[in-house]
Amino acid sequence: MTSDSYFVNTRFLKERFTRFLPNAQAYYLTIILLVSFVLIYSLSDLLKPVYISIVLAYFLEGVVAKVEYIRVPRWLAVTLVFSCFMAGLVYLLFYLMPLITQQAIELVQNSPSFISRVQTQIMRLPHKYPQYISQNRIQEIMFTVQKEMLVYGQNLLSVSAASVIGLVSALVYLFLVPMMVFFFLKDKHLLVNWVLQYLPKDRHLSERVWEEIEMQIGNYVRGKFTEVFLLWIVSYLTYQAMGLNYAMLLSVLMGLSVIIPYIGATLVTFPVLLVAYFQWGLSSDHFMYVAIAYAIIQALDGVVLVPVLFSEAVNLHALAIIIAILFFGGLWGFWGVFLAIPLATVVKAVLTAWPQMDSASG
Repeated sequence: MTSDSYFVNTRFLKERFTRFLPNAQAYYLTIILLVSFVLIYSLSDLLKPVYISIVLAYFLEGVVAKVEYIRVPRWLAVTLVFSCFMAGLVYLLFYLMPLITQQAIELVQNSPSFISRVQTQIMRLPHKYPQYISQNRIQEIMFTVQKEMLVYGQNLLSVSAASVIGLVSALVYLFLVPMMVFFFLKDKHLLVNWVLQYLPKDRHLSERVWEEIEMQIGNYVRGKFTEVFLLWIVSYLTYQAMGLNYAMLLSVLMGLSVIIPYIGATLVTFPVLLVAYFQWGLSSDHFMYVAIAYAIIQALDGVVLVPVLFSEAVNLHALAIIIAILFFGGLWGFWGVFLAIPLATVVKAVLTAWPQMDSASG
């Protein structure tokens, strides 16, 4: 009786295993995915410059391909595209970053006056609505807020002290990342062939999944960079024309907000509206104009820009996107959040291309 039960259990496990890995190609693909995940996860801190370089190379590869399409030799296309990339990097480091830093410092310096105005408005609430809130309750809330602001300031100082190490790492990145991006572009085919020689010969399934993954990640990275750039430019021109303070800082936040779907747009709403409120007041026409312009920009991004840029991307449910952001963001921080959608499409591509036992046997 015991031997029969053991035979049934063994047969059941064998059928489950065969259904999951119906052939050798599925087995090889499983090994490749597991080894890749373990290496990327365990070496993420050491090889972070390499991952950043790969992301940037994916973005620039699409531009290189378009230049090659007009019959320009690849070496010349790579040189032209990389030169434009370096010019943009110099502009970012020596003009945009100092300007953003200056506006951020001004915003922090003016924050006490902002807080004072908010405190004045809050202290008036017991007189306007005594049936809802009391003076003692307001004082308790203000005391709690001041205490939290003190803790936040102390944490900010500790982060600033620790940022010296981050500055050294950033300087190393500024040297290594552009160099690796150039070689990833220049020697793309050489590097791909070098990796392929270590993979099994029977890898048709792996190649099919890789083609889907490469298309998804490439399209997403290039589309996301384009979306960030366009949203930044449009927001800056709009806020600058309206005379909104900290226009460059807020427009950069607008551009970066699209990196985190759904959540980013919600978070950036508060600084834009708060700056407009403290500059003109809630009843001013200027405040309403800024709010309307902000809503129009967000609507155009969601209705027009995203469908155009990501028309070739795999459709994912909103719940799947949120889960992917939480999961990959928890694993790899900012870059996990940035690549959450393409990584989710990778999972979907693998599940779609995975052979089933019935089709494998047929």
